[in-house]
Parts: sequence; structure tokens; C-alpha cells
Amino acid sequence: MNTTKPFNWKIFFILLAASVFGVLAVLPYTLTLQADALAKMTLPIPLPLLISIQVLQNGIIFAVAILIGLFLANRTGLGLPILEAKLAGESVAERVKAILLPSILLGVIGSVLIILLDQFIFAPALLAELGNAADGLNLKTAQPEAWKGLLASFYGGIDEEILLRLCVLTLLAWLGKFVNHTAEGRPTLIVLWIANILAAILFGLGHLPATSLLIPIT
Repeated sequence: MNTTKPFNWKIFFILLAASVFGVLAVLPYTLTLQADALAKMTLPIPLPLLISIQVLQNGIIFAVAILIGLFLANRTGLGLPILEAKLAGESVAERVKAILLPSILLGVIGSVLIILLDQFIFAPALLAELGNAADGLNLKTAQPEAWKGLLASFYGGIDEEILLRLCVLTLLAWLGKFVNHTAEGRPTLIVLWIANILAAILFGLGHLPATSLLIPIT
């Protein structure tokens, strides 16, 4: 792929709209989790106005992340090939078909592994660390309905991917290509793997503040 592609504003606005949708979709879930805390707080402004400000703030953050991600992707040979092809009027059926089955299989395998690890490794370790206090963890927060969880999944699938993959991974890959790059000026495969792993670690670390609200971080 060309490493000096022009900036595609159509893709920018599509991703920005998708990210704002993700922010709106996660609101029912987060409001349920924070219901008890909100009931005890005296807000300086009405809650609907506060939510509107937060959505606007998130929109600005994602706009910056998308700008950075697309700008650097254009200079590393990365991009959004399916969306780019679709906007160019090309057929994307073969590209989608090529990734559909592996994506579903890897998604299912990953989900099963997470469930098994949680059931047989992390949950017992948590119980051993906290004792009877571990039983009350689920009671500390409200349990949102399934439909709210479904809506919240769009935030993970869209917004977190934009932040951690389009922005952070691409930034790391761009920096890495100054250390090791191909003859065409693209980051090498090892650089992409390192960028991917580092982005995943940062993704995990980003959840520690929320975890600390439930249990002490030791």
C-alpha cells in the first residue's frame, strides 16, 4: 500500500459518527452502574446537561484520536482497506469473506478461553485473596439488563478499537518504523507485533482505575 496516501475526510466523519454512536450506546449501561452513586450526589448542573457535555467531550477526544490515527496510517502503509474500497466503489465481498470465518472462530475461541480462565483461575485466586469479601463484589454495583450490555458492546467494538488500534497501535507502528522498516518505508512485521502487544497491554492497564473501585489493587 502507498505510504503517503491523502487524508480521507469521508472516513474521518464515518468513524467519528460511529464513535459518537458508541458513546451514546454505552450510556444506559454506565448510568445503571452509577445509579446508586448518582442518587447520593448533588450535581451542579442537571444530569441531562451533564451527559450532553460528556458526549461532546468524548466526541472531541475521538475526533483527535481519529485524526492522529488516519494521518499516521497514511504514512505507515496501514489503513481501513474494506471501508476505503467501499467508498471507492470497489467490491468488498471477497475481502469480507476472507476475514469473516477466521474472525468468528477466533472470537468464539477467545470468549471461551476468557470464561474458562475466569472460572478456574482468576475467580479462585480472587476468592483466595479476598476470602468472603469476594462474594460481595457483585453486590457493590448494579447489574445492568442484558439489552444494556448488548448496547455497551458497541462501545468496546467501535470506540475502544478506534482509540487503541487506529490511534495507539498506529502511533506505535509509526514510531517503530524509524527503528526497523521495509524497503518501501513500512514498519516491519516485528514492529507491528510489538505495537499490537503494547496496545493490548495499555488497554488492560486502562481498566485498572475501574477495577480499583471494586477491589484494592495489590
